[in-house]
Amino acid sequence: MSCNYAEGLSPYEHKGKLGLPEFFDDPSTVDEKIEKLAEWIKAAKHVVIHTGAGISTSAGIPDFRGPNGVWTLEEKGEKPKTNISFDLAAPTFTHMALSALIDSGHIKYIVSQNIDGLHLRSGLKRSSISELHGNMFVAQCSYCDRQFIQGSAVPTVGQKEMGLNCPWMKAGGRPCRGKLHDNILDWEHNLPDRDLEMADMHSTLSDLSISLGTTLQIVPAGNLPLRAKRNGGKVVIVNLQQTKHHKKADLVIHLQVDKVLQKLTSILDVRVPPYTPDIDPTRVIKRCVEMGLNPKILDWTIAVSSIKKVKALVAVKKGDKAGDDKKRRNQRKRRRAEEDDSSSDESEIPKPKFTVNDNDVGIGSIQKGQRHSNIIDYNVPLDLTTVVPKERIKTEVLDDANLEQNLCLPTPSTSIATLKDEESKQKLEIL
Repeated sequence: MSCNYAEGLSPYEHKGKLGLPEFFDDPSTVDEKIEKLAEWIKAAKHVVIHTGAGISTSAGIPDFRGPNGVWTLEEKGEKPKTNISFDLAAPTFTHMALSALIDSGHIKYIVSQNIDGLHLRSGLKRSSISELHGNMFVAQCSYCDRQFIQGSAVPTVGQKEMGLNCPWMKAGGRPCRGKLHDNILDWEHNLPDRDLEMADMHSTLSDLSISLGTTLQIVPAGNLPLRAKRNGGKVVIVNLQQTKHHKKADLVIHLQVDKVLQKLTSILDVRVPPYTPDIDPTRVIKRCVEMGLNPKILDWTIAVSSIKKVKALVAVKKGDKAGDDKKRRNQRKRRRAEEDDSSSDESEIPKPKFTVNDNDVGIGSIQKGQRHSNIIDYNVPLDLTTVVPKERIKTEVLDDANLEQNLCLPTPSTSIATLKDEESKQKLEIL
């Protein structure tokens, strides 16, 4: 029962917000919301469900932070009025519906914070669920780390030894010789590696995450639903109380989870079978013990092959994303190149690579070995029909009497002095 579980944990002050008020959507809007949810499930490729204590309250197991939750009443010095034992509790309609939705392919995976074992007892396969906080019907070996289903709820919490030997036999028939302990986490314990890895990978793959009956206050479990946002997916929250991520959700439904799943499975045309002890491995083991038979060892360990399979899917997804990112980068580069081409004027005129020769030296400022680019900017196209701007001309005034301008432009090979001598000779001939 939840009370015994809570009492078995170490003292802890930071239990989150307790006793938050409950809300109920107007009946006229509920059907519309659930129909929208059904359409999203049909369109999604990888739906992941995140479950909390709120899906087990209809089984008689109280939640922890609701108005009548275990920790809410504990703060007041009270205990829940309804508190059925884990052994007597049975999977709810929600548990059975989720198992049916897994079988029908509408849901890919379930990530649960619950320790009540009702997902296991609904007939769910181990490859379809991560139990981040443990399971009251599972014992774990301290040596080989294998997990085994038990016929009744374990007597301890907090990963304490149960006084039982590991039933696993190694190759060659040698016993493991490890000791069994419960796998229920205490406040400061690390989350189980394989369960967390699977939860993390499936959350990464998800394009639609649906949180049922949880306020999402405990991390990292409470943050995993938001992974869908990274993929451009949607986040849906079904809970009576406000949650930590209400503002980030694409759809919020305030209604009992069982009622939502009844309407949802009807729209999706998924048949939900009733719970029977025949599908419950804990009941099968218990019957064998009661009949004096040695029950079959039921391994509840996440298979390495399951992890590898999901890792391959994640690798493909990351590869596709990397390819898409590369395409976007190349597209941006092409756009920038096109913008640069369209914004540029004419093609750049190459600078002439020649120097002034001895015969080209005039009386201006051009000296031997200098480049013409020291005077004229050849990067700017010149219009020879227009007057050369004054700033490109260097004028040297010799004196007031002689206003002859010496332009710093390429001069002909015949010097001005030579021209003057020829002019003087012509004048003498005239005389």
